[in-house]
Amino acid sequence: MQFSSSLLENAVNEFAKLPGIGKKTALRLVLHLLKQDTGDVQHFSEVVARMRSEIKFCQRCFNVADGDICSICANSMRKAEMICVVENIRDVIAIESTQQYNGVYHVLGGVISPLDGIGPDQLNIESLVHRIEKEKTTELIFALNPTIQGDTTIYYIQKKLEANPATASPLRITTIARGIAFGGELEYADEMTLARSLQNRLPVERYVR
Repeated sequence: MQFSSSLLENAVNEFAKLPGIGKKTALRLVLHLLKQDTGDVQHFSEVVARMRSEIKFCQRCFNVADGDICSICANSMRKAEMICVVENIRDVIAIESTQQYNGVYHVLGGVISPLDGIGPDQLNIESLVHRIEKEKTTELIFALNPTIQGDTTIYYIQKKLEANPATASPLRITTIARGIAFGGELEYADEMTLARSLQNRLPVERYVR
């Protein structure tokens, strides 16, 4: 791809670094920005820069937040005794879109995957155990992607909780129903399927071996 301007080429190269954005799409986005008012483009860049520099992660659940605690954890109308464990922030957004869940979340930041060099110590698992001990959680809902790595993570956390007298009982451990196809990802599930999976969640021991 030949460019008559190094400024244009540099902008295209930066956009092409974004996931799912190829050179042609990056060029289309850059040319679109060139058609906009200078003020609009400056506002766009300022919003992105401010997001990156000022955004925080909730000290309680590790969701994105404007302050130390996210808006979900700070909402007194949510059921704080019910924690939904997810892999990443995109999954929080996907579940919130169903409007079928009124508890709180805990973002692990990934799943156990030895082949990728990701072990339990690299995830927000210890903080989850401490939350359950401190907050007297009554139900833990696993909403991880239905994959081998997701099931391994559920199994590990379940055994860790069972071995701890402070978290073993009367905690109820469930998982979303298998309306989500094995090997699928939550963020790509339609809202109705995801909502039904939440409503029809099952005890973990019924499918994790």
